[in-house]
Amino acid sequence: MKYDAKTFRLTDSGKFATVALSIGAIGVAISIYGWTSHADQFFRSWLVAFGFWATISIGALFYTLIHHVTGSVKSTNMRRISEALGNGFPLLFILFLPVLFGLHSLYHWSHADVVAVDNILKWKAPYLNATFFTIRSIIYFTIWSVLGYLLYRYSTKHDEGGDPKWLNKSSKISAIGTLLFAITVTFASFDWFMSLSPHWYSTIYGVYVFGGSFLSFLTFITLFMQWMVSRGAMTNFITIDQFHDMGRWIFGFVVFWAYIGGAQYFLIWYGNLPEETIWYLTRWENGWKDVSIIMMFFHFVIPFGILAFYYSKRNTIIRTSLAALLFVMHYVDIYWLVMPSIGHGEHAAHFSPAWMDLTTFLGVSGLVLGVFFLRFTSAALAPLKDKNLTVYE
Repeated sequence: MKYDAKTFRLTDSGKFATVALSIGAIGVAISIYGWTSHADQFFRSWLVAFGFWATISIGALFYTLIHHVTGSVKSTNMRRISEALGNGFPLLFILFLPVLFGLHSLYHWSHADVVAVDNILKWKAPYLNATFFTIRSIIYFTIWSVLGYLLYRYSTKHDEGGDPKWLNKSSKISAIGTLLFAITVTFASFDWFMSLSPHWYSTIYGVYVFGGSFLSFLTFITLFMQWMVSRGAMTNFITIDQFHDMGRWIFGFVVFWAYIGGAQYFLIWYGNLPEETIWYLTRWENGWKDVSIIMMFFHFVIPFGILAFYYSKRNTIIRTSLAALLFVMHYVDIYWLVMPSIGHGEHAAHFSPAWMDLTTFLGVSGLVLGVFFLRFTSAALAPLKDKNLTVYE
């Protein structure tokens, strides 16, 4: 990898994209082989892998939107990363197609015979049906794709001549886009994850998924910047100050994620209604208790206790280790949201990881990261004409 500090570009991007895409292709091929023998497991594992990267990309899009809405200065140096990852929704839509093909394996409400004898599902049928589910998903991806594309395009156009009209356009579209983002992310969370348990509902569920999405992106950008800097790239505009800012963001959203998750849990626990408590009961039985405890400690207690200190945010080993831990825990979180709810009725599936969990993760991860890196390195690694960009000698 070779970096030109004057143009903010990589003159040699190395083999990362080639390796990532190759791993992705192999992972997808092996997963498809698994689909021929165990289709149900394939669709379950694929939904988790897709959900993991879709939520991280959602977090990236939000980072760019909120940057322009608030007129942020400090996030300018890292913005090109979020723009490149947030412009990947057309690929994610393609990766979403297996979920549509696997509706009957994943979603209880997609079976007409089940709906016919279930009064709750009959009442929800105008919303929870395959046709409307597909239409809504297309709308989500269309909105995210348009927002991601325009924000990336306006930013790279601004690089060419520094005309402020491009940043003004970004600010205007972000103002509208933030509202659309909030609505679509909320309903996508309901559709893709919450409707796996169609008798259960939570009005705060979408905020919980959003919190995990943004936190996971913050860990991704921290790890990616550290990797780039360790290879001599981005060193003239990414320093300890940017890493410290990321540490503070991560600390804040560790608390936010835990607060929203705790608020949901305690309200349901206090109400003690069987139709609500069943969702948590399924995550406390059949081997899921240990996963729930691990989530509590490694997604909140330990990161909170360490990141509360100033030194830990500026120490490379501590900061990177915690970012990696939280990145992994986001996968555990998505797995915890999806897997216990899949089965017949409202009964939890047993905790039994399968080899396709790994192959689908490698497949989706390789494709998303490969395409992201190609897009990221096709332009300057920072918005070089932005007046708020801080360059270090």
